[in-house]
Amino acid sequence: MSFRLLALRPEPGLTATLDKARALGLDITGQALSEIRALDWVCPDVAAIDGLLIGSANAILHGGDNLALLTGKPVYAVGEATAAAARAAGFTVAMTGSGGLQGVLDAIAGPCHLLRIAGEEHVPLTPPPGVTFAEVIAYRSVMLPLDPVAQLLAQGDALVLLHSAATASHFAAECDRLGLAREHITLAALGPRIADAAASGWRAVHTAARPDEAALLQLAFDLCSQPRSIPHSSPRQP
Repeated sequence: MSFRLLALRPEPGLTATLDKARALGLDITGQALSEIRALDWVCPDVAAIDGLLIGSANAILHGGDNLALLTGKPVYAVGEATAAAARAAGFTVAMTGSGGLQGVLDAIAGPCHLLRIAGEEHVPLTPPPGVTFAEVIAYRSVMLPLDPVAQLLAQGDALVLLHSAATASHFAAECDRLGLAREHITLAALGPRIADAAASGWRAVHTAARPDEAALLQLAFDLCSQPRSIPHSSPRQP
């Protein structure tokens, strides 16, 4: 099937997604449906911190002046994009995950006390025995209107990539505000929690085989009728 492919994540992630999608031969349009804004935060006692738990490159890109106090601490990163941002900022990366931040946390051996630098929207984590962490909120996502791409979506047969639950929920609300018919729009979400945040009524809802962008883009490739080697998940019907 031929879809109009649309990515809605904030910069700088949006440009990275567009570049990766186009490298796969996908015709894609991008529109930031949110923007990241830094928040003031207080750094805990640096001497008590054994490492940094980072679930998004935004924690590095928008972490502010306190990051300079922590560059000597190893970073445990959710994925390669986050690890690359940490290295570019002068950090040493001790571990790079591929299946979500909980998986990274589970692989850390105790005793260890970490500092999690997160955004306002973040997934709750459960540390394994011997591992503890403090948490600071360093940035928030501020939602933007969908109007610039409303005409594209109104034409139907759109496939929308969703990278966060907040974006998914806001996208659904914006479609309703603009009178866009959900039944003509297909969603591809990075994970089940994100898909659930979009609620129901869509033509179809799919989730990536793994919670990383490579799997999401491969899912988009498959849905656009260009076979690839790794299968995607079954559609999540409304």
